[in-house]
Amino acid sequence: MKINLHIERLVLDGLPIARYQSSLVQAAVERELARLFAAEETHSRLSFTSGATPRLAGPTIHGLTDNPIRTGEQIAQAVHGSFTR
Repeated sequence: MKINLHIERLVLDGLPIARYQSSLVQAAVERELARLFAAEETHSRLSFTSGATPRLAGPTIHGLTDNPIRTGEQIAQAVHGSFTR
């Protein structure tokens, strides 16, 4: 199975992350999404068909820290969870 995921814009309000750390958050989101979508169990749980989704609202993430890598991972897990409910 081939999955193409394009996130045109990711809006993150109220993060405890400094602006200069945004590239670290972005890289962590990309890495974690790749890892999660590559997992075998994900393929059987995907809850969408092919096509574009204009907007995806993920769950609220609680317990964010000022660690940009951990924050990126939590964001990716929330996005992934929106596809695999």
